[in-house]
Amino acid sequence: MILGMSTVNAPTVNAPTVDVDALVDVDEATARERDHRFVWHPWSPVRKDPGDGPILLSGTGYRVRDASGRSYLDAMASAMNSSCGYAHPDLIAAAERQLARLPHFDLSVGTHLPVGAVAERLAALLPGELGRTLFVNSGSEATEAAVRVAHGYWRNLGRPRNRIVTLAAGYHGTTLVAQHLSGLPTNATHAQAPFPVTRVEFPAEPRRLRAPESLAPLAGAFEQAVLDGEPPAAVFVEALVNVGGGVVLPAGFLRALRDLCDRSGALLVLDEVFCGFGRTGRMFGFDHDGITPDLVTMSKGLSGGYIPFAALSTTEAVYRTFADDPLIGGLRYGHTTGGHAVACAVALAVLDVIERRDLVTASAARGRQLLDGLLPLDEHPEVADVRGLGLVATVECHREEFAAVTVARARERGVLLRRQGRAVMAIPPLVIDEAGVNELVDAVGQAVAGN
Repeated sequence: MILGMSTVNAPTVNAPTVDVDALVDVDEATARERDHRFVWHPWSPVRKDPGDGPILLSGTGYRVRDASGRSYLDAMASAMNSSCGYAHPDLIAAAERQLARLPHFDLSVGTHLPVGAVAERLAALLPGELGRTLFVNSGSEATEAAVRVAHGYWRNLGRPRNRIVTLAAGYHGTTLVAQHLSGLPTNATHAQAPFPVTRVEFPAEPRRLRAPESLAPLAGAFEQAVLDGEPPAAVFVEALVNVGGGVVLPAGFLRALRDLCDRSGALLVLDEVFCGFGRTGRMFGFDHDGITPDLVTMSKGLSGGYIPFAALSTTEAVYRTFADDPLIGGLRYGHTTGGHAVACAVALAVLDVIERRDLVTASAARGRQLLDGLLPLDEHPEVADVRGLGLVATVECHREEFAAVTVARARERGVLLRRQGRAVMAIPPLVIDEAGVNELVDAVGQAVAGN
């Protein structure tokens, strides 16, 4: 009890009780009123009229169902993390089994079986010496860990470096450090900069950027950023720029960065939070250029959206430098639920499904079908570009207003699309089939045409 306070006359709080099983039967108006009154939605405007986004109840495969009973083709992959689709029995069973055995244990004190198994599995998937993995809960936390490791690596060597070089249009999460890496206006922070960041602007518009002739200007801009000023601790980039507009980078760009980092000593950090585990038609986005980074951040598709989970993998050489940390002889970073046993078990099941169903190859094939189907939209006067890589397709509009209308029209036709500014993005679960892609292409085409 807190001194000076008494519980004798404490008021009784009559909190409403909720039967979780009955939630699926609640009427849509009640559910929406409750949501409007109590929920603060991320990345959403605060307004008197909160809007009428779908109230989703369930999902199967690549479709979801709302409170009115309407079914949608989910071309957002939930939060871009539904790799294996909804209601997958293997993922549900893995979570249930581990919950019954051991939900979690503090990994700074002991360990559990699933964490070692999933770390070993990732080491087998990643190239080169990327065999040491730290587990966290989100992509933002993986970014925080990567920056901490990069800074600590140089401190451990006795040659401190703290500058990071990134893409201005890059996005690496929404914690303070993660937002500080980005130059996107929506990620601007109101705190003092914790360390120097050099943000490289695109040398061309997205339509031209993926062309071979854009490689030299983009690589040159990074070379200037790395070589001018104090040597950077790391270069931190996405394999495909997601939130910054669904931008495809020129082939060979990551190979040029690998060479630049080798010459300058900077660590190369690849953000695979969005791209990893088949999204771009390869297991990892950096596989398109055949390179091995020094650190890799991963999340989203790794647990299929079933449970929060993320990882940072690095080399044994980087890991071993932390034995020289003067305070604890290790990494001064961690989270209560990092490496959660249930999340690890689900991740193992996800990797099994990806391998068994060959979803990486499927992503490449269905991605080609999706992009081929959308390319004719490039002739529309409101469309600036159509581009894609694997199961990521972007229809860039000239006006943000038209992009918003296109997304709304597609929803009316039973398809949920993602919008990043002027970019309309189709990012379906990797389990989508040929018929689903045809349905998606048709709905986007009609939405753009206004039919």
